[in-house]
Amino acid sequence: MTEGNFVDYVKAYVSSGNGGKGSAHLHREKFITKGGPDGGDGGRGGHVILRGNKNLWTLVHFKFKKHFKAGHGEHGSKNRSFGADGQDVYVDVPLGTVVRDTESNEILFEITKDGEEQIIVEGGMGGLGNWHFRSSTNQTPRYAQPGKPGEERQITLEMKVLADVGLVGFPNAGKSTLLSVITSAKPKIADYEFTTLKPNLGIVEYRDFQSFVMADIPGIIEGAAEGKGLGHYFLRHIERNATLLFLIPADSKDISKEYEILLDELRRYNEELLDKERLVVISKSDMLDEELKAEMRVELDKDLKGTSYMFISSVAQQGIVELKDRLWAMLND
Repeated sequence: MTEGNFVDYVKAYVSSGNGGKGSAHLHREKFITKGGPDGGDGGRGGHVILRGNKNLWTLVHFKFKKHFKAGHGEHGSKNRSFGADGQDVYVDVPLGTVVRDTESNEILFEITKDGEEQIIVEGGMGGLGNWHFRSSTNQTPRYAQPGKPGEERQITLEMKVLADVGLVGFPNAGKSTLLSVITSAKPKIADYEFTTLKPNLGIVEYRDFQSFVMADIPGIIEGAAEGKGLGHYFLRHIERNATLLFLIPADSKDISKEYEILLDELRRYNEELLDKERLVVISKSDMLDEELKAEMRVELDKDLKGTSYMFISSVAQQGIVELKDRLWAMLND
């Protein structure tokens, strides 16, 4: 999937159908000149329904259609004939979609299961025909109920990536390179910050035809929790990852400090993110010899306080198999 086709934030307009009018018809036949009421009810207006679809990975289809209107209910008629209900409109969204009311910014619901359906706007009820209003004192009511109008609403859809492993790190830490090596994904890779502006997904193939999903989250910077550098757009994708892989380059000035800054940004955005399993990976370690790695291990054992870590090199293909094994064990612990 190209970056331009990954859309994770859209606004849409939805409108349900009006209910049909009830009929005020009075029964008439050749030899029945004053029959009783026989007006039928109006049909219900159509709903607009959001439906989870596991085969969708993006909201890109909303680029081309942002207005969704359900059908109106038909009016009732004679002989107690009920009007047909308006046609419901189904809108498929990827799993992990959060639905907000655009005006109030209130979260209405989240779609997390395949086939899950949520009515976003309900169709108006159909009006009752005059047959319902007959009584001993009013045997020929000449009135019926009008149908209720439908609803309309502006909504905001936000997609949070559903992945087994989320790559977390500063810009230019090597996340896209790792994803391109460990999966068949082809993310944009360049030697400047914020090369990745949208999450990239890849399938990691494991032994015995097993696999798991890895997501390359755009780089976090200090202050992201306050929205700096599009921080909120990036951080929300981390919420749905089962395991977090912190990627820090070996040539970083202070690996432990970078890790603490990343943890602090997650903590300030949502403390529950710290409950996820995490692994620290030192990338670009092909530039380190064994003696330097041993010295770094002494410091990391002390500074990371029990957090697991390992050394890899995406370019030199060092530690990639071991990384897959470690992640698989964490996901299936």
